[in-house]
Amino acid sequence: MLDKILALDTKLLIFLNSLGSETYDGLWLIITKQAYWAPFFVFLLYIVYKKLGLRQTVFFVLAIAVLITFTDQATNLVKNGFQRLRPCSNPEINSIIRVVQVRTSYSFFSGHASNSMAAATFIYFVIFRHFKYGYLLFLWPLVFAYSRIYLGLHYPLDIICGYLFGIFSGYLVFKIYQALQKKYFPL
Repeated sequence: MLDKILALDTKLLIFLNSLGSETYDGLWLIITKQAYWAPFFVFLLYIVYKKLGLRQTVFFVLAIAVLITFTDQATNLVKNGFQRLRPCSNPEINSIIRVVQVRTSYSFFSGHASNSMAAATFIYFVIFRHFKYGYLLFLWPLVFAYSRIYLGLHYPLDIICGYLFGIFSGYLVFKIYQALQKKYFPL
């Protein structure tokens, strides 16, 4: 059963990766780099600050730092435990996919997917009462993580599992944040 799932995962990667073209490679290289998302993060921080105030924003930033640290370290533990080769490093398929970027670390599961989905989930639960279009925040991890498939760095299953872990960790940290907020920052 696992072999069938992995074979389907590889076929889906080959299909999705083949949709790319050299014309758009530069765009996807920009999309995959976290630093280029800085204006988006500043915008989100501004929204949080305007809705929650300075003290709550500081608490929010600390919670995000804890969340990203937790998610990132857990992702690295899983990657080193499974040791799944990235598509770009897999000799069975790297000659038939578009390899736009190469990484030698392991693939399962995607840190980009888990971190971005964890942050999106956490931020959504913090601001959804204040921002009616908060659900649009989930477009960010979708585009961000697809860039990893486009570049030949992750399989779709890496992305899906990263999303699931991100949702879990984002919600878990939100519940802890909510409990601490009630205790230390009652409204």
